Amino acid sequence: MKKAILSVSNKSGIVEFAKSLIKLDYELYSTGGTKGALEDASVPVKSVSELTQFPEIMDGRVKTLHPAVHGGILADRDKPEHLEQLSEQHIDLIDMVVVNLYPFQKTVENPDVTEAEAIENIDIGGPTMLRAAAKNFKHVTTIVHPSDYNEVIERIREDRLDEAYRKALMIKVFTHTNEYDHAIVSFFKGDSEQLRYGENPQQSARFVRTSNSKHTIAGAKQLHGKALSFNNIKDADSALSLVKKFSEPAAVAVKHMNPCGVGIGDNIEIAFKHAYDADNQSIFGGIIALNRTVTAELAETLHAIFLEVVIAPRFTDEALDILTQKKNIRLLEIDMTIDNREEEFVSVSGGYLVQDKDNFEVAKEDMKVVTDKAPTDDQWDAMLLGWKVIPSVKSNAVILSNTKQTVGIGAGQMNRVGSAKIALERAIEINDNVALVSDGFFPMDDTVELAAQHGIKAIIQPGGSIKDQDSIDMANKYGIAMVTTGMRHFKH
Repeated sequence: MKKAILSVSNKSGIVEFAKSLIKLDYELYSTGGTKGALEDASVPVKSVSELTQFPEIMDGRVKTLHPAVHGGILADRDKPEHLEQLSEQHIDLIDMVVVNLYPFQKTVENPDVTEAEAIENIDIGGPTMLRAAAKNFKHVTTIVHPSDYNEVIERIREDRLDEAYRKALMIKVFTHTNEYDHAIVSFFKGDSEQLRYGENPQQSARFVRTSNSKHTIAGAKQLHGKALSFNNIKDADSALSLVKKFSEPAAVAVKHMNPCGVGIGDNIEIAFKHAYDADNQSIFGGIIALNRTVTAELAETLHAIFLEVVIAPRFTDEALDILTQKKNIRLLEIDMTIDNREEEFVSVSGGYLVQDKDNFEVAKEDMKVVTDKAPTDDQWDAMLLGWKVIPSVKSNAVILSNTKQTVGIGAGQMNRVGSAKIALERAIEINDNVALVSDGFFPMDDTVELAAQHGIKAIIQPGGSIKDQDSIDMANKYGIAMVTTGMRHFKH
C-alpha cells in the first residue's frame, strides 16, 4: 500500500481528503491534532510513532524528525542502493506528504503576542518534511494548500498524478516555506509593525520593512505625532516620490494617492503657497511633502491647516515648536536622495508583481513638436512641470499646469475625455500659459477638441496612437502647440 503522512494546522477539508485516500488504498499516518480529528471521524489512521518506533517527546517538539520518516520521503527510487539501504533499515517508502504549518503569521498579528508565544508557533518538523518531499517531487507528492486536495484525488483516480504536476506542487511548497521563514525573520528583527488597521477598519494590516534607508518612508525619522496608519504610509510614499523629482524648491499635497496640488517657487514658502492655491479644498486632511527645510514662517502656515503628515528633509527648532502644538500631526524627516535601483511591489492573488520605480525622464531636446505652432518658453515650462507630476496621478490622467503649479487634476477615469473634463472644470485658471498634460496618448481627437473649446493653447502627451495625425490636425485647426514625448506614464 502507498503511504501518506498527514499533519496539518488548517484542518479544512482534511477529513474528506483522508477518506478519499483510504478508498484509493493509501495507508495514513498522522500526529497530534490531525490524528485526533481523523480518529473522531472514524478514518483509519496510524501514529507516526508506528513508523519511527519512537514516541513523541518534548511536548511534541520532536515527532517526525527521524530517519524512518525522512528516509522514506527522500529515497531516490531510481537508485537501487537507496532502496537497498531502506530495506536494510526496515524503512518503508512514503508516497505523499500533506502538511501545513503552525499559524505563525496569525499568532504574531496579535499586538500583545509575547516572544515565547511566537517561538512556540515556529514549526520545525512541518517545514522539514515539506522541503524533503518537495525536493523529491519526482517520486513524492507534496500538498501544502487544502485547495489542492480535490485535484490530487481526481488525478490519482485518473492516473494523472504525474511528475509535471508534482513539480507544480513543489513550487507551491517552497513559496509557502519562504513566506513562512520571512515572517519569522520579520518578527524577530522587529521590521514588521502591526498597524491599527488597513485601508478600512475591518482589514488587519502590518508594515513590513525591507529597508531602513533614510531616503525611504520605512527609514524616516518621525519627530512627532501618533503612529502612521496604512493609508498615511501609502500617501506619504506617493508624496515623497513626487517631491524628489524637483531640484527647485517644491511642495506636493497628496490626497488618496493622488496629488491634489503641486507648486514650485524661489523658496519653499512660495512653493507651498502655489501648491495650496492649486486646490485649497482638497488639501484639507492631506499629506504634504517638501524638499527644503521647514522654517518657522512656513510652519505658521502649515499649523493653520488640518494636515495628517508633513514630510521634509529638516525642520528648524522654531518650526517644530509651532507644529508640535498639534498632538496628532505626524512630522517625518527624510533624506531626499533618489535611488534609481528602487523597485515597487504590488500584491495580487497568489503572488506579487515587481517593477522598477517610474523615475524615468525625457529630456526636453528629445521631445518632439508635432504641430505647426511651437510652444512659447512659458508653455514649455508649464509642460515640463506637468510632465514631472503626471506619473504620480492615477490613470487615465490629465492635468493642467502653468509655470509654477498644477491648476487642475483629473485622475483615475475610465476614459481620457472624462479625466480632461474634470481637470478643465476644476481648473483655477486657464490661459495661454496653461498646458494640458496626458499620461497616455490620445486614441481619438476628442480630448484635443475639448481642450481647445476651453481655451488651452499647449498640450504635451506621449504620442504613439495610430490616429496621432487626427489629434495633430485638430491641434493645428485651433492653433494649439503640441509636443510628444515618446514615453507614457501610466499609474494604475
